[in-house]
Amino acid sequence: MKRRGQYSSSSRRERQVRDQVSGAKAGRLNLTLKSTMESVAEVEAAAEKLAAEAGLNEDERFHLSMAAREAAVNAVLHGNEYDPAKQVLASFENTGAALVIRVADQGKGFDPASLPDPLAAENLLRGSGRGIFLIRSFVDELYIRQLHPGTELTLIKHLAPESISTPGTAALL
Repeated sequence: MKRRGQYSSSSRRERQVRDQVSGAKAGRLNLTLKSTMESVAEVEAAAEKLAAEAGLNEDERFHLSMAAREAAVNAVLHGNEYDPAKQVLASFENTGAALVIRVADQGKGFDPASLPDPLAAENLLRGSGRGIFLIRSFVDELYIRQLHPGTELTLIKHLAPESISTPGTAALL
């Protein structure tokens, strides 16, 4: 069984994203992507690489990349509604103390308080509606900001002291 993040055949763009993330660079990696499911895979690959370079274990890498994937799916599907005129903006940063991933869409926005409880009996069999719930369970902090137009999700995964690189060697994107 293949875990997500392992690609039998990668698109050229996904390989470029992984190559960009793998180099130690100061600052952050910023991506401007189309409103397509292929873009979701690019966000997931970049998050996986960020987590691996930060020294997270396999489970933590999976959780962070899955949270980033859910954020990108929400941006493409619910935010931009696959509109080719709208873009998804994503950024990835290792601050030394935390991994910070931002995913923004250009849609009409939403009220997080209006989201149905995915654990309620009437919602258990629904095919959607669990993205924000999953993201919250996979990261340490989640912030939702309305951009007018659009919504930005900021996902934060704190690094344990043993995961933090020594000063001057933190791999920033």
